[in-house]
Amino acid sequence: MLSLLELLPIIGYAGIAGVIFAECGLLIGVFLPGDSLLFTAGFLASQGIFNIVLLCSISFIAALAGDSAGYWLGRKLGRRIFQREESFFFHRHNLERAERFYQQHGGKTIILARFMPIVRTFSPVLAGVGAMPYSQFLAYDLVGGTLWGIGMPLGGYFLGSLIPNVDRYLLPLIVGIIILSFMPTAIHVLKNPDDRARLRKSLAALGRKVRDKVA
Repeated sequence: MLSLLELLPIIGYAGIAGVIFAECGLLIGVFLPGDSLLFTAGFLASQGIFNIVLLCSISFIAALAGDSAGYWLGRKLGRRIFQREESFFFHRHNLERAERFYQQHGGKTIILARFMPIVRTFSPVLAGVGAMPYSQFLAYDLVGGTLWGIGMPLGGYFLGSLIPNVDRYLLPLIVGIIILSFMPTAIHVLKNPDDRARLRKSLAALGRKVRDKVA
């Protein structure tokens, strides 16, 4: 399997834009590595593989366009989206978890969710479901899109420019970014009794499968 360092030069700007758009605007986005992708692309820009200005512009536009698509999807489907059939790509509990976060933090969720996998994918949809005025949604999204869509590539770019031989430490850095990005979601899940019960149920089911295979 290709690493991001090998894959990104192959897919180029168009591929990066497509991944960011899908993560922000389509319900399959929970599977896509937006944080690590943008950080790695920024690092590659420091090595001359990408143009950092063009990269930041594309990621910012793709993030905003994806969020807008998610918003209008939510406006169109409304609460019916909660009755959507479970599938490999769509799990209702992810949507419900994001909704609880949205109810707790309100419009700020659009900004905060940029750095939270899963919640990032569903927050614009929920803004549409809740009929938040698009102008208000866009104002929040411009802030979040700037901090994430531009900030993440710049972080990788400046790190690659300032630290000699940083490529030796890139994999641990990417793993650290992934862990940090999931921490707020994990904390939110562990604080909620229903999510804790669902987690215990999933772990118990996994334990039974392991025991059955060993036996």
